[in-house]
Amino acid sequence: MTAEEKLKNLVLAPYIIKATALIGKERGVGGNQFRHAMATMAILLDYKLFDDYVLLKASVIHDLLEDVPETNEFEIRIIDGQADQVLELVKEVTRPDNMPKADYLKRILENGSRRAKLLKCADRISN
Repeated sequence: MTAEEKLKNLVLAPYIIKATALIGKERGVGGNQFRHAMATMAILLDYKLFDDYVLLKASVIHDLLEDVPETNEFEIRIIDGQADQVLELVKEVTRPDNMPKADYLKRILENGSRRAKLLKCADRISN
């Protein structure tokens, strides 16, 4: 199956709409969080992860809970049939405020799901 065939049923628009809340959220390295979210998804596509829709959708909103505290989780959960899985993956890669970065990364490395590890790697590449 070609990349085009795998991607033709992927519906990202509702997630991109949610991710627009990241526009204007500055990054320490320059740019904004919205572009970073899109770049993170592009990295996953570059590594040919075309058929993991949950992973691709989560990549678009992976920083939303951290950077937009007023995010309404219920609005995410009703987006589509995969939204619960998407939100759980986003939560898995969201660093708790009180957790040191090294401990957070170690937690993902040692206990994270395959998807969390892939998403965090793409996130780090984009950083």
